[in-house]
Amino acid sequence: MRSRAVVVDTNVVVAGLLTRRADSPVARLLDGMLQAQFPFVVSEALLAEYRTVLLRPALAKLHGLAVSEVDTVMVAIAQHAIVLPGGATPLAVGQTALQAPDSGDQFLWDLLTARQDLVLVTGDKLLLQDQAMHGRVITPADFWA
Repeated sequence: MRSRAVVVDTNVVVAGLLTRRADSPVARLLDGMLQAQFPFVVSEALLAEYRTVLLRPALAKLHGLAVSEVDTVMVAIAQHAIVLPGGATPLAVGQTALQAPDSGDQFLWDLLTARQDLVLVTGDKLLLQDQAMHGRVITPADFWA
């Protein structure tokens, strides 16, 4: 496990709730977030996406959590997170914002740009293959290696 702060992608949180293997990397990541075992960063946009995705009817049917239970998970995550303001990405003079491979993930790239010490933990192959963030985007298994 790394001690530097990470951003945990929504797909990892969802997979952590859905897996039946408590020892899987995604379950360990979600448990670690809920128990403040490592530093992690969120923004309001990322928290909102976690909640929105978890409340999708098809996913809600799979994880079986009521809205109030999802909200309890969101509060626990927010309480243990380093919350960065959304939309304010400090850039060095002359630096331009990096574009995410998928525009729907731009808020993740903005978080990574806001702090050079952050690493994104994701299962999204498109994000993992992006050369602009090479070394700063890792899989859940790599996080624990």
